[in-house]
Amino acid sequence: MSKIYKILPRAEWDAARATGVFAGSAVDLADGFIHFSGHDTAQRTAELYFKGQSDLMLLTVEADHLGEALKWEASRGGALFPHLFRALKVDEVMAERAIALDADGAPILGELAA
Repeated sequence: MSKIYKILPRAEWDAARATGVFAGSAVDLADGFIHFSGHDTAQRTAELYFKGQSDLMLLTVEADHLGEALKWEASRGGALFPHLFRALKVDEVMAERAIALDADGAPILGELAA
């Protein structure tokens, strides 16, 4: 079992919960897939792309349950990132939680399971 993580604004997650499906954030829609991070890359992703943004959510998804639509592709510094080439069903999310920010506005994810 391998867990992957998605950081997104609470408003986007609330909208997905209302419809049962998350099609992606603006960057996901532009790139043609939903960006996820592994446990080892999520904190850096949070710092690079979400610093200063409040009211964020962290979703945890079991990668093995997403099938062939999930591809691990090289990105930042050659690290492998999971990309989902379809919409995410809300019932595929195994956990969700709000993300706090540190004094500098960086999201604090804490320790994440592999």
